[in-house]
Formats: sequence, C-alpha cells, structure tokens
Amino acid sequence: MKYDIIIIGAGPGGIFAAYELMQHSPELKVAVFEAGHALDKRHCPIDGDKVKSCIGCKSCSIMSGFGGAGAFSDGKYNITNDFGGTLHEYIGKKRALELMHYVDEINTRYGGSGTKLYSTAGTRFKTLCIQNDLHLLDASVRHLGTDINYVVLENIYAHLKDKVTFFFDTPVLSVAKAEDGYNVICKDAVYSCDKCIMSVGRIGSKWMETVCRELEIPTKSNRVDIGVRVELPASVFAHLTDELYESKIVYRTEKYGDKVRTFCMNPKGAVVNENTNGIITVNGHSYEDPARQTENTNFALLVAKHFSEPFKDSNGYGESIARLSNMLGGGVIVQRFGDLIRGRRSTPKRMEEAFITPTLNATPGDLSLVLPKRILDGIIEMIYALDKVAPGTANDDTLLYGVEVKFYNMEVEVNESLESRYKDLYVIGDGSGITHSLSHASASGVHVARNILGI
Repeated sequence: MKYDIIIIGAGPGGIFAAYELMQHSPELKVAVFEAGHALDKRHCPIDGDKVKSCIGCKSCSIMSGFGGAGAFSDGKYNITNDFGGTLHEYIGKKRALELMHYVDEINTRYGGSGTKLYSTAGTRFKTLCIQNDLHLLDASVRHLGTDINYVVLENIYAHLKDKVTFFFDTPVLSVAKAEDGYNVICKDAVYSCDKCIMSVGRIGSKWMETVCRELEIPTKSNRVDIGVRVELPASVFAHLTDELYESKIVYRTEKYGDKVRTFCMNPKGAVVNENTNGIITVNGHSYEDPARQTENTNFALLVAKHFSEPFKDSNGYGESIARLSNMLGGGVIVQRFGDLIRGRRSTPKRMEEAFITPTLNATPGDLSLVLPKRILDGIIEMIYALDKVAPGTANDDTLLYGVEVKFYNMEVEVNESLESRYKDLYVIGDGSGITHSLSHASASGVHVARNILGI
C-alpha cells in the first residue's frame, strides 16, 4: 500500500506525468488512481436509437476514465501560449512551448504520425479577420481526431500498464498529510506515498475545492464560460477549416464590450452530450477517418464571465444556467438561428423543414428562456460578425445547441514547480485551474515529473 508517487487522475496530466517518470526512473513505485473506467470499458450508452439521451451513469464514460475528458474529444492539441491556460506564467513561455512540442512528439510516436499539424501563422485569414473586427489567435494545431486520439491513448496505456499500477473505478475520497508523505484515502483502503500529484481535471472541480479547503491550500475564484454550440453545413467554414482546421477567433461586442470567442471547432464533426456532475451540457467531436465524418461543422461560441467580490461561485452560476436548460428541454435544447432572431421557439416541424440535419438528438426550444440577455446578445453579435468572413453563418437554419458551459476550477496557489504550500504535493492539469487544454495539461504533467526527478 506504500508508493513512491501516487497520481490522482488518469487524464492527460496524470498520464504524461506517469510516462515521464517511467522514462527516466522505471524503478519508481508509481500508482495512478482514477474514478472512471479503463479505456476499453469507456462506452457511452447513447446510441441515438434505443438510448437517445443521457441516462445519468454512475461514472460518465465521456468525462471520466483513462484519458480524461479528452479521450473522446476531437483530439486537438493546440501548441500555443495564447490560449489553453496560463501555464507559461508559472514555468515561462519558452519552457511551456518546448514541453507542448515534446508532448506532440510522443503523440505522433504512439500512433499519431499520419496526422497533420496545422498553423495559423502568416495565414491570409488573419488579415481578413482584422478587416472585420475579428481577431484570429496564433497557434500550431495537431488534429488527431477522436478515432486516432483513442489509438494513441491505447498505445500509451499498453506502454505504461506493466510499469505503473492503475486503480480504475477507484475514486479518491480525500488526501491527508502524513509524517513522511501523504495518505490517499479511498472507500475501502488507505494508500500512502512520499509524493502526490493531483490531476483531477474539470470533472474533479468540486473534489479539488474540498481538498484545498481541508488542507487550507489557498485558491482564488476563476471564470466560467457560457454559450452555445453552433452547427452549420461544413461548406460554410470550409475555406478556413481546410487550411487551419481549428480557428480561434475573438470578437469584442459593440453593445457591452464583452469578448466572445470560437472554441473547439470540429470540421465535418458531430455534436454530443456531456454529463458534468449530473448536468447535461453540449460539446463536439470530429474524426480523422473520412468514413465517420458528417456534412456539418460545429464549434462553440463562448462568453467568459469573471466574478468579483462578494460572489465566488462562478461554477455554480454556470451550473444554474445549465440546469435551467435541462429543466426546459430534458437535456440539451436546439434552436434555429432564424427562430431565435424572430423571438419564437423552434418546434419539431420547423426543425424538419430546415436545410440541415442535426447530428445530436436534442429538444427543439427557445434559448432566450435559458441564457441571460447579455450573453445571448453577445452570441448573436458574434454570429453576424462571423458571417462577414464565413458567409452563411447567420443563415436561418444555422443550429444553436444550448447550453455549452466550460467549468474552470478554482485556481490553486502553486509555485513554479506546480507544488502547493505542502512540499511534494503537486496540482496539475485542468484541476489546478491553470490549464484549460489537452496540450497544456499534458505539458504540466511532464513539467512536474521532471521537477520530481530533478532533470
């Protein structure tokens, strides 16, 4: 029951921390605890036929398990300091980029070698966006696709499974300081370690808050991103996605001066459900295999809300909006853009008459009854702005799925080694509130492993 290092969470941060530790010190006794299933046991029961919506599994296979919430994402690794987190503020911009490139090398070595690395640098679309008061952020983007991402994870797990002890379906209840390290407390046993790495992801936000409160680790309030997922014919954005694949575009609204951004663009992809702590939200996937691609492209439009004193529960605010959507629609609501602009709800009949086939079975409804006016006004403004660089975005039949919420953990106070106020207790990945992406989370795992190893 005693280990040199225990890693809590088998998402990107935990996986790459374990990988790096084993690359340099395979003699270390390392255990990884994961609340979700092993990769081959992760199956969402929604099939679109017998099961059409979320049934509230005890452990959501989309959000938890080996690979974390990124396992069934579209496998986009954005190599940039411009978005995806603030890791560079802790470890430096140069080191952050070096680690992200290192992660990319590992992903290509373990199955992603045939995938393409896109770049927005020097693209003509940057000028086109600026001319229309939109701002295209710089990044290199490795798109693995949901299918190849799964293969990469399979191969990395096969490499690690005989070197590291994995405990799947084993939620950690709490972490306690011991005389010579830490005790990791589970339902049926207590495990001890010299060093502990907490990498619990977005799904572990409430758990992380509890642990920080119990151990008196300082945190500060973070933001929540609220918006919709847009779905339209792939041809509308083809001129951008064929060259860039992922385009992160930011717009400042005229009405309120709020920033609205595109997020997680999925060319020829599918819209999917997510279950976060029992709340059904929406996300998107895409595949590298042409046989699994659709006729539609989807992406999120998100408005970031930062809260000041006295309000501290930014995630609670996002949850309340998502719960309202679940209340009205029994899950995710979908609405035609034309219906939203005309102030009427979408109905099954209006959806059937649309010139686009939805990729998610959602409830037709009215998003204006769910989203706050300020957020909805910003999304509408952004759609009209995007229509200038991608004509057809503001068509009546463009679909809006709601709500999409990106919950961010409270930002945990750590030093440049991502170590908390306790020696040898590290907090990495999206669970730290510092990273918000696959590449940043993975890089944080490598960074901590190298600090532990002194390399």
